[in-house]
Amino acid sequence: MSEVRQKAASAKQTAALMSSLTTAQKNEALLLMADALVTEQQSIIQANQLDLDRGRENGTSLSLLDRIKLTEDRIVSIAEGLRQITELPDPTGTELESFERPNGLRIRKIQVPLGVIGIIYEARPNVTVDAAGLCLKTGNAVVLRGGSAAISSNKRIIEVLHEALSRSALPADALQLIEDTDRSSVDEMLKLNGLLDVIIPRGGASLIRNVVENATVPVIETGAGICHTYIDESARTQMASDIVFNAKVQRPSVCNSIETLLVHEAFAKRHLAEIAGRLKEAGVEIRGCETTLKLLGYGTPVTEENFATEYNDYIINVRVVQKLDEALAHISKFGTMHSECIVTENEDHAARFLQLVDAAAVYHNASTRFTDGFEFGYGAEIGISTQKLHARGPMGLPALTSTKYLVIGNGQIRG
Repeated sequence: MSEVRQKAASAKQTAALMSSLTTAQKNEALLLMADALVTEQQSIIQANQLDLDRGRENGTSLSLLDRIKLTEDRIVSIAEGLRQITELPDPTGTELESFERPNGLRIRKIQVPLGVIGIIYEARPNVTVDAAGLCLKTGNAVVLRGGSAAISSNKRIIEVLHEALSRSALPADALQLIEDTDRSSVDEMLKLNGLLDVIIPRGGASLIRNVVENATVPVIETGAGICHTYIDESARTQMASDIVFNAKVQRPSVCNSIETLLVHEAFAKRHLAEIAGRLKEAGVEIRGCETTLKLLGYGTPVTEENFATEYNDYIINVRVVQKLDEALAHISKFGTMHSECIVTENEDHAARFLQLVDAAAVYHNASTRFTDGFEFGYGAEIGISTQKLHARGPMGLPALTSTKYLVIGNGQIRG
């Protein structure tokens, strides 16, 4: 039996027990996991260094290395995410509605775990912990398949978490890591109907497309982040500059950073040079439309392919538009329904943007970097869903549940 099938089967065997655990038991396990991560942070950092060294040898980009890198502060933050999950309400067992039919049947609709969740992701080892915490808190077993770029980090993290689970009421087999980083292991996961109840991909466009197009197991689609900020004519200059700078520079390697800046022509003539100059000083490469290049006097001509690219790097597209509708049309064409922002003091324009932009999160006068489970108060997230079925936006605990109807009768039969 392959590693993938064996570990999925082991996770499946724990599903009944997982669904019967109390909230207190699950929270205790998460706290043990959090403490263990902090206690073992040096051994985790040592394993992480192996990934970083291998990445540098292979010519991995600086932005990807940043996604892989773990520091003491990052590990403490990851552990804190687990602790915050314990403070959140446990959705499992929650009664969503109850009613009685004319024939006397009493029907209750409650939230229950999905079962066994397969998560396929790429470079960020923090996902290993976030996914484990959210799935276990909701009574789900989880099979993780991270990328080769962070395999040493992930293996050590799972060892640490398994040791913590051995001291709890939760079965350690409910948390599995596929160590085979060959593409065939992903292909096998996509067909594990009967062992996996759902698959959630997290990563770049090619990974997500492969999962969505080839899986026979149901998929919750998390999308690539081609995000935009549109600066309207009435925007306050300093606010616009701060929002754009934060959304591009604070951490460009993540999916909620922006790839394209759209600027109203009137604003661009007055202030684009200032905003672009600030980005340039931070090392951001400017790829601009013809008007942008004329206003700035520097930059690389932007292409249609650029507008359709998620850089996750210090690169930004800049396009000058004549009106709000032109910005809306651009976002509709190139956006990935992730996160979009308008900076404006015109309330009518803001309302129109918020209503018409089809995205999981739409912002008025705030950075797209807030599209994050931690920032939304979920403690952590399993991903940002860009689809419209079951869950959308940052997926916290409720998104990892399904429903069950409990029907209580006294002998009723259907005529």
